[in-house]
Amino acid sequence: MKLLKAGLLASALVLTGGFAPNWMITVTKTDAGHLIGNPKAATKVAEYISYTCGHCADFARNGDPALKIAYVKTGKVSVEVRHLLRDPIDLTAAMLTHCGDPQKFALNHAAIMLSQDKWLPIAAKSTPEQRLRWSNPDRAAARRAIAADLDFYQLMEGRGYRTVDLDKCMADTAMETRLVQASRADAERLGLRGTPSFTINDKLLDGVHAWPDLQKALDAQLTATAAK
Repeated sequence: MKLLKAGLLASALVLTGGFAPNWMITVTKTDAGHLIGNPKAATKVAEYISYTCGHCADFARNGDPALKIAYVKTGKVSVEVRHLLRDPIDLTAAMLTHCGDPQKFALNHAAIMLSQDKWLPIAAKSTPEQRLRWSNPDRAAARRAIAADLDFYQLMEGRGYRTVDLDKCMADTAMETRLVQASRADAERLGLRGTPSFTINDKLLDGVHAWPDLQKALDAQLTATAAK
């Protein structure tokens, strides 16, 4: 009886909005990225990242968790992850993180970014034969070669993906076009020159490329918003 009452109470709370959403795991797909948090948050942060960027991996380790726990969780701040593509490895990684249900993106992103210290040295020591495969005019075949050589298949299969599904994602020309065009448009529109770069409410934060500086800018924005 107690369990039944508890279940009825939980259902009532959900129906009446008594439970606050868990914004840290709320993911909304955007034109070429993923927004984590409250889509209606007054303060919107955007991260422009590259998977082959060491400073981006540092931010993924030290900045992303703090940003989500201290800010996104409140529902007052959202964060959108977007891609500033630098090379075919970058594009391959981005297409894999976008593979499947948008709710999987955050952990896909973390899995590839936080394992960068394992696969990036392999890329740095790649052979001429490997680089030739990576430049195959058949871009889907080139991405499959990159994924095989850098152990992306093994990484994503550990996330529950099948090889056939990963191959399908890497052959998705519409996704490729969307990511490439958005990367170029973002870089031109905002004048992006490095990664990670950040905007707050679509305004580029000059000289901000690490969590301590982003946190200061974010606190100043929230203080200004609260004073209005």
